[in-house]
Amino acid sequence: MKFNFLKRGTQLTTNHEGHTAFKLTPEMELYTTVVTASLSDQFYEKGTEKLDRIRHMMEQVDPSFIAKLAVYAREKMYMRSIPMVLAVELAKKHSGDNLVSQTVGRVVKRADEITELLAYYTMANERKETKKLHKLSKQVQKGLSTAFNRFDEYQFGKYDRKTAITLRDALFLVHPKAKDEAQQELFNRIAKQELATPYTWETQLSAAGQVKYATEEDKKRAFRGTWEALIESQELGYMAMMRNLRNMLEAEIGKEHIQDVCDVLSNPAAVRQSKQLPFRYLAAYRELREVQHGMTGKIMESLEAALHISIEHLKGFKSNTRVVIACDVSGSMQRPVSARSKVLAYDIGLMLGMMLQSKCEHVISGMFGDSWKVVNLPGKSILSNVDAFYKREGEVGYSTNAHLVLEDLIQRKYQADKIMFFTDCQMWSTQHSPTTNALKQAWTKYKQLFPAAKLYLFDLAGLGHSPLNIQENDVHLIAGWSDKVFEVMEAIDNGENALTHISAIQL
Repeated sequence: MKFNFLKRGTQLTTNHEGHTAFKLTPEMELYTTVVTASLSDQFYEKGTEKLDRIRHMMEQVDPSFIAKLAVYAREKMYMRSIPMVLAVELAKKHSGDNLVSQTVGRVVKRADEITELLAYYTMANERKETKKLHKLSKQVQKGLSTAFNRFDEYQFGKYDRKTAITLRDALFLVHPKAKDEAQQELFNRIAKQELATPYTWETQLSAAGQVKYATEEDKKRAFRGTWEALIESQELGYMAMMRNLRNMLEAEIGKEHIQDVCDVLSNPAAVRQSKQLPFRYLAAYRELREVQHGMTGKIMESLEAALHISIEHLKGFKSNTRVVIACDVSGSMQRPVSARSKVLAYDIGLMLGMMLQSKCEHVISGMFGDSWKVVNLPGKSILSNVDAFYKREGEVGYSTNAHLVLEDLIQRKYQADKIMFFTDCQMWSTQHSPTTNALKQAWTKYKQLFPAAKLYLFDLAGLGHSPLNIQENDVHLIAGWSDKVFEVMEAIDNGENALTHISAIQL
């Protein structure tokens, strides 16, 4: 199904800095908001501004697009919380077919997401007690039943926790039909709360932590043995391994175990299967910077290798494409992507920019704030390049004079095929009045010089408006934190846009 997204006229508005901007269509606003949303920490906080805005936009958008966007966010952008929000909110506004059940079945990929979705369902439908969930939407129930048939005892046991809604609660609410006798026995064990305790890194470390040790050296030796056993068992998941690199080094695991860790981190099959967001590699890399260990550098090299493997099929350009990468380092970009993260929106822009630089032969990269500054860095070291960029962000100030990027290119008559801004789209100029769109004026001049050039705004915040009209003059808006954003670039080159790319998803 294709949607004629761009028929509605574009309206002028003002951004959060009070400067002229363009209002997005409801579909485009919903897309940019969803794929940049970090609702995990405030997921259950009813009435947050962003959640209310998402609900309002959903009232104006075709249900089929909402369903496809939820699947896109889960399967392409590797997001967890926001796809469940969309599925539950969709169930409140749509009925009469199996669209909701298909969406729920696609966005629930882990056993704990069954209970998380139900927990959000209680909040979204203002049901404060679990027993009031007896009127669960039939289509939500059907979708969750499909999910129940997907998991085994290990997966259920790993996430069988004492939360507001437990797996046992979910089983009685959903009433899934077992596909065979073995699965019925598994459901019975869930009902009786007799699931086997799985062997996981959490349970093993928890057991080690409950022992009373005579000395700190005994404790350190025990934890070293636990980490080494976990590595040998190959039961330590890829993301768990990345999150605990510092802990393993500080426990002084053996050299051969460190080599095993490096082998797993840089294993092509393991990298592809893990589906990590690019900034996860950056977070792991940064955790290692202060670790005083002789093999810290070796693990850092493995993370770099893993990141290169993850983007080996990066789409949306050719190696000889002439690219300009401009990273926004303004004050509003200096915010963590979530309450529990040390990664900033600025970091995500740098990561995506440096990933792209590593794949291009002709690239100019730099940062803009009060001024625009080209930063020349070796093309192949993505993670160290991000840190090198990060340390220099104060050199250009903290405004968003994006027009200076284009004015510099115009002055030098530099012909680029693709000019990319990694930004939160809150452009404003310290040199012009709020009603003067300096970026638009500069882009018009640049297009007169080089008519084939395209400008891409990579929206990292989803605040609902664009500094340029994305319906004209080869301006395109792409949003998200995953390397999959570059697939949208490829779709654009094929005459599509971000929305038609999403609408092509099969449910």
